[in-house]
Amino acid sequence: MTNSIYAEIKKRIEIAEVGTVFVTSDFTDIATTTTVRKCLGRQVEEKNIRRILDGVYEKPTYSKLLKEYIPANPERVAYAIARSFHWTIAPCGDVALNKLGLSTQVPVVWSYISDGPYRKFSWDNITLSFKHRANREISFMSETTTLVVEALKTLGKERIDERIILSLKNRLPEAEKKKMLEEATGVSEWIYAVIRKVCAE
Repeated sequence: MTNSIYAEIKKRIEIAEVGTVFVTSDFTDIATTTTVRKCLGRQVEEKNIRRILDGVYEKPTYSKLLKEYIPANPERVAYAIARSFHWTIAPCGDVALNKLGLSTQVPVVWSYISDGPYRKFSWDNITLSFKHRANREISFMSETTTLVVEALKTLGKERIDERIILSLKNRLPEAEKKKMLEEATGVSEWIYAVIRKVCAE
């Protein structure tokens, strides 16, 4: 490992905002994977970053109030893993409900649908779960449309009431609603019926 490669990787980490999650492939434009891993290992020793999982690192956030480093953001870790494996992912289950303000419960398992294989990752009492879905279910819908569809699936037909519909109606911008009407035509009939109510003027 040359000093210039190490310096370049270190500089990229230094200018990144606190809380950024890196994967090895984020630096392979600078050096080979083997060299990058060595450089990142040295960065861990110098406490500039911390290792979350194999090949996944974070520039940690220090809380002056708690006087300790706070846990890595599971969503940032999920999207970093997806970037590393070239997966398209979207939140599902409790994560989808949480992001749409339909639940205040902190997810026990952070679940995402993915066009990659079924995989689970765990660190610091946090579990990430990637559930395989056909590529067509993810790739042809925007993140908002996928999020709403997954949230409705999680709730189930019987739990959808006017409060849920009104909450989504007020939360989503008009442009997103218009896009959702166009993109969600292939989903279950009852889900599309709810989406039409959410998007109604």
